[in-house]
Order: sequence, then C-alpha cells, then structure tokens
Amino acid sequence: MFSVAIHPLSPINSNFSSSFPMSSTITTPLPATAAAATPYDRAKAVKEFDESKVGVKGLIDSGIQTIPSFFVHPPETLSDLKPRPGSESEPRTEIPTVDLSAVHNSRATVVEQIRRAASTLGFFQVTNHGIPPELLRRTIAAVKAFHEQPEEARARVYRREMGTGVSYISNVDLFQSKAASWRDTLQIRLGPTAADQNQIPEVCRCEVMEWDKEVVRVGEVLFGLLSEGLGLDAGRFTEMGFVEGRVMVGHYYPFCPQPDLTVGLNSHADPGALTVLLQDHIGGLQVRTKQGWLDVKPQPEALVINIGDLLQVISNEEYKSADHRVLANASNEPRVSVAIFLNPSNREKMFGPLPELTSAEKPALYRNFTLNEFMTRFFKKELDGKSLTNFFRL
Repeated sequence: MFSVAIHPLSPINSNFSSSFPMSSTITTPLPATAAAATPYDRAKAVKEFDESKVGVKGLIDSGIQTIPSFFVHPPETLSDLKPRPGSESEPRTEIPTVDLSAVHNSRATVVEQIRRAASTLGFFQVTNHGIPPELLRRTIAAVKAFHEQPEEARARVYRREMGTGVSYISNVDLFQSKAASWRDTLQIRLGPTAADQNQIPEVCRCEVMEWDKEVVRVGEVLFGLLSEGLGLDAGRFTEMGFVEGRVMVGHYYPFCPQPDLTVGLNSHADPGALTVLLQDHIGGLQVRTKQGWLDVKPQPEALVINIGDLLQVISNEEYKSADHRVLANASNEPRVSVAIFLNPSNREKMFGPLPELTSAEKPALYRNFTLNEFMTRFFKKELDGKSLTNFFRL
C-alpha cells in the first residue's frame, strides 16, 4: 500500500513519504530539524497520491487520523460550511419534488412544476419515475461494492484517461484544483460510443447497464417536459440528441477524520444539459440559493435532477444551472451517489441559444460554440463555481 509521513510544518501536520511500501503503517513524526530541511512539496505529494492508485479510500484504510495537506481548503471556501447564526429560524426554500406519475392525468401541471423549478433553483427531485426500487438499491450497492474491493482490484482501472471508456480516479481536477476533495469516482462512458462491457468492472456491470437504460427512458420524459415548459415541441431536445451522450459517475465519500477542513465535492455547476442523480440516505448534497446553501435531503426512491450549463445557454437563461457541492462525510458510513450526465452526442455541432427563444426584446445572451470547445474549457479548469457560462457570454 503506502505510508503517510507526518510533517510538522504542513498545514495539518500531514504529508506523503517519498515511497509507497506494501504496508498500511503510519510513519513517525519527523523531528522539527528534519522537517525544516524538507519543506512540504505539494506538487510532489499530489503526484505520489495519484500514482499510489489507492484513492481516498486507501488513505482511510491506512488508518490516518489527519488528512493530507493538499485536501485542506482555504478559509474562504470553508467559511460557509456551518449555518449562519440565526439562519435556523429563517424560512427556508425547499427543493421541489415532482410526482412524474401525474403526467398522465395532469401533464400541464407537471410541465409548470418542472418549468418553475428549472427557472429558479435549477434543482428538483422526481418520484414515481418508474425505475424499480430494487434496481435503485442494487445500483447503489454495486457502486459501493466496487469502491470497497481490495486496492489491487481498484488500481487495475485507476487512470485519468477515458480511452477504454472506464476509469477510477480521485478528483477529476486533482492537478488543477487549489485543494482536493474527499472522494473517489468510478467513471463509465455510456454513449454515444459506450465502453466495452467487458471493461466495466464485473462487480457492478449488470447494474450499470440496467441503470443506464432506465435513465435514458426517464431522461426522454424529462426533456419532453422541459421542452414544453419553454413553449417548444416535446421532442425538440430529444431530436437534438440530448440523451445520446452519456457518462456515469459513481462517487464514493468515505468517512473524513477532519470534515471541517475539506469538502466532498467542491462548488460547481454541471457543464452538460441535464444530470440524473441517485443518492443514498447519508446526505451532504447542497445547492446554492439566494438564501445560502440548501440541503438536498435524500428521499426514498427519488431521483435528483439538475439543470446543466448547456441547457442554461440553449434556453437563453430561461432555465438556470446551479452551483452545488457535497460536504465532507463525517459519518462512519460511506456516502454513495450515482449520476448520469446527459449531453448531446455530436461534439462538433454548434450550440447556442435556440432561435425560437431569442428576439429583439431578448437577444441571445451567449455566442455559439461546439460542444467540444465547451467541454474542453470545463475540464481544463478546477471545479470553481459557475465560471464556464461566463466565458461564453456575449
């Protein structure tokens, strides 16, 4: 496995050693004189962590009591993790919940509920979506099982490239971010060119394929309702290929020994069109509102839906993407979430505000761009809030 050198001069008294022996031991604190001779090298520590291929789960399994320094976020990031004094007594906005079964008897009502949520918070939950509850449970359990395999099994798919369509990493922006977040991620490309099924880890293969089929169906329903909410034909977004480009992420947030010093997922807005998320019962997901950060409380068998930056652009800001984050997990039980990002399949096609949604009174707010340019811009930066749309604004 690896060893973790305790460095008295690092911000939290923790650092990596220069080697990764096959043991789970924690090395003895360095004497102050030795520490002074070897100042903390963040770039080296990050590189060694990534090359160890064990992820955050491996750090916890090693028995660490303090998190490595490169996971520690600056005070300005952490300042709003705790509720403001008196905020508990203020009226709080709730994340809307939409019953999709009502679409058969009262479609106009459901369209309006989703339109209102998409144009204000950018987040809502859906119930009675038709995905069997047993599949929801099995999908969470299968992703959890992948992350809790022996390190050797996880390391076989640890890579930052998606050449095979499957990769396991800790922090997609590990080398761009100012501070890492306390989570590991399994990524699987599902469309338009899906990963070879044999490349998908066997421990979660069947569940991933079943989950994908169900999300495609639910995604088509949601895009129809969102399209109608803009006064467009129900099939407009589906015809644009919005359910064809799909990537699944299975996030794993193990216990964090110092949850006040880091986050599980830094504040960001998703770049694509729509995200369909299945979260377990642990909680920790928050969305930014005018009142501050709002918990997206887990509901049994519900899916969390959020608007992505691309849909904000295409709707000419009729719909709003939203900053969201995940708190570091202080629970002894790991948190697991499984999301599929729905995007157009043609990365060379030009996108921008739809002509039907622009006018002399409301001109286009964004320039046109290819999806490839849009996504490349997103992955070249750290997760740092809604800076992506600002880059393409006219």
